[in-house]
Amino acid sequence: MAKPLSEETFGSAALGFQVAGDADRVVAARTAEVESAVLKSWEDHLAPQFPRDLAVVATAALGRRELFPCSDVDLLLLVNREPESEAARNALSAFLASLWDRGMRVSHSVRTPADCCQLHPHNLELIVSLFDARFLAGDAGLFEPFRLRLASFVASHRAWLAQGLCRMARQRHARFHDTIYHLEPDIKESPGGFRDLHLVRWLTQLETADKTRIPAPERPPSLEPARHLLWTLRCYLHFRASRDYNRLDFEAQQGLSEQPFSRGRDPAAWMREYFRHARVVFRAAVEALEEVESRSSPLLSSFQAWRSRLSNADFSVRRERIYFRAPAAQMQDPERMLGLFEFAARHGFRPSWEAERQIRERLNALRDWALRGRALWPWFRTVCSLPHAPVALRAMHETGVLGTLFPEWQQIESLVIWDWYHRYTVDEHTLVSIEALAALRQPREGLLRHFSQLVEEAGDPAPLICALLFHDTGKASRGAPHPLESARLARQALRRIAAPEEICERVGWLIEQHLSLSEVMCTRDPDDPSTAACVAQRVGTLEALRQLTLLTYADITAVNPEAMTAWRLQQLWRLYLVTYKELTRELEADRIGPSSEQFPEMASFLEGLPVRYLRTHSPAAVEQHFRLYQQALRQGVALSLERREDLYCLTVITRDRPFLLASLAGALSGFGMNVLKAEAFSNQQAMVLDTFVFEDPNRTLELNPSEKERFHRVVARAALGQLRPGDLPAHRSGQPHRRGRAISPSVTFDSETSPSATLLEVVAEDRPGLLYDLATVISSHGCNIELVLLDTQARKALDVFYITKDGRKLEPDLEAALREQLLDVCRG
Repeated sequence: MAKPLSEETFGSAALGFQVAGDADRVVAARTAEVESAVLKSWEDHLAPQFPRDLAVVATAALGRRELFPCSDVDLLLLVNREPESEAARNALSAFLASLWDRGMRVSHSVRTPADCCQLHPHNLELIVSLFDARFLAGDAGLFEPFRLRLASFVASHRAWLAQGLCRMARQRHARFHDTIYHLEPDIKESPGGFRDLHLVRWLTQLETADKTRIPAPERPPSLEPARHLLWTLRCYLHFRASRDYNRLDFEAQQGLSEQPFSRGRDPAAWMREYFRHARVVFRAAVEALEEVESRSSPLLSSFQAWRSRLSNADFSVRRERIYFRAPAAQMQDPERMLGLFEFAARHGFRPSWEAERQIRERLNALRDWALRGRALWPWFRTVCSLPHAPVALRAMHETGVLGTLFPEWQQIESLVIWDWYHRYTVDEHTLVSIEALAALRQPREGLLRHFSQLVEEAGDPAPLICALLFHDTGKASRGAPHPLESARLARQALRRIAAPEEICERVGWLIEQHLSLSEVMCTRDPDDPSTAACVAQRVGTLEALRQLTLLTYADITAVNPEAMTAWRLQQLWRLYLVTYKELTRELEADRIGPSSEQFPEMASFLEGLPVRYLRTHSPAAVEQHFRLYQQALRQGVALSLERREDLYCLTVITRDRPFLLASLAGALSGFGMNVLKAEAFSNQQAMVLDTFVFEDPNRTLELNPSEKERFHRVVARAALGQLRPGDLPAHRSGQPHRRGRAISPSVTFDSETSPSATLLEVVAEDRPGLLYDLATVISSHGCNIELVLLDTQARKALDVFYITKDGRKLEPDLEAALREQLLDVCRG
């Protein structure tokens, strides 16, 4: 018969816990008390009836000697055969009743050795609970053969058992969305909690089991601080609730900070300590899972071998993880070290555990290097623009790189804001929002397909991802409203890495407004015309509306898994649609009057331009356009060409005439330029301001200085009508064939939105010369293009024209004829 542990009484340990928080003493005393009670009940009730052929075996927590104040008591009553006599069954009932009468929750089973050693999916938890089976009382001659049989069974079926454990762990992690960062975590079941500590232990036991024993592994030193904290928290929760309660809810967090052993730590400090340790446990559990899974699946191994072909001179890919090829050298070069995250963003792999450790060891050196004013924006923009940006950003967070490069981010790491609505910490909410945005890149059904289209139309995702990354950083401050403080921190961070001022201001504005659409959804009727006017006034442009809509979608979706209800999704989309119509109406209807308070000296230039013009152009740009306008009045045409990173911006001011837009678009196409964006506005004096943003895929202007002069001459002659369409350069396309799903063209006319023009919207697959062909068809029907907005995102061209004929809206017959020809043009 086993002897009970000779420890102090449980009551004494419980009183001591309130002061010192010593969970080890509590667990040892609780285990000793339960064992004593079990032995006493054995002597009183079972020993007389079962002198042999029955053994009382401690399993699970009792077997490990890890009983918490209100934990279940797991017992196996091991028998050679089921008790048949009424006296034997009564003795078993009395044994269990005596333990329940002492306040113990007994979870017991009566099984034979054969029952315990069966391969069955529903038997897995029983087998795992027996890994730590320990004899307490009864027939030792029955227990010893069982122990050997169990060890042999486990060793023989270790692969099946390991796969089952991995499957159960993955399912459990998925219930908590594979994150430790819950505001009210279940410290037993959540990722990084007790179950993950046990998982590491069980997988180690499986690995080391042989035909004679299942060894109890040593506690890994790296997990010991986390184990100590989890034990303290669980003892506190059990004492507080007087039951087996393991959820660290807001009330428990507040009560924890009031305990004598807390020593002044507030709830936020306790939670940050919890997340810090839970991260270590979760990482260890996932590492153990991946090790088992990589060995157990030949198909996965083949897939990983195929993936390893993506390795390059700096990084290798093994088992879906990225390794440094020359860590000693790469760790000394911060740019090469940061290249790992660009690789992750490109291919979707996470850093290996070894690479993460190597990076964390160099964080101080990285901080010193980065804070010397490094121009990191090109690298960071690339990371944010790649398909797997969320994977890279999460890896940067887990390794500490994100907080090292952006001290502003450190303020929200593991930050808990007590809010019944939010489920995650502030940093986790942020990363989940970026993942929600990235998920829209995949084909979606229902209303979500419209949001997926918005992602394509929104263009470069880097500004939007930056806005999401910093949108809640101000929550750590107690001063200004958090959107304003978050915007200030975002601008500060982006300027430090030398982001263009335009990006800093765009990101800052998005953050300042990131709650605007949510507030309108909850307080205004989208069908009320004043709602659309209010939102349109606030966002100003279609580009800003797209980005703010996507930001709102991602922010709400990341609050908790149930936050983005079907109703909210519908409200957000309705709000987008009514505001879109209001903005497109404004383009033609709302014009600048004869006097401009902001630019009184430029009144003649500005009068008649859309109000949108002043919203989308800086004062410096307006002044530059005014100088070009004055030059055009003297010379008939004025133009400027600027290079902006990999793109060019052409501005042309000249007098309006038929086929003007087609002529300019044809000139650009003839030089092989790919037009990405275009705007065409006219003022009260019938002077037209055309701007084109285009790429030069053949690098014609960069590699041939003389071509730049010829380009200016051709564009100027095209603007003045001195070149006929047939005299324009032949189309030269440097673009490769682009694979993917074909985009079905659509041509839509709207005569209701504008009071004086018909709105024509064309959606089509982009190609060189498309704008030239569209404008030529429109002009060939005698139509006048009053205004145009062109936007190209990915492979999709989205062109909006305001057109009239003889100063009036189009007739239905003309619309039908135009539709057929425009669709033919779109189909190529």
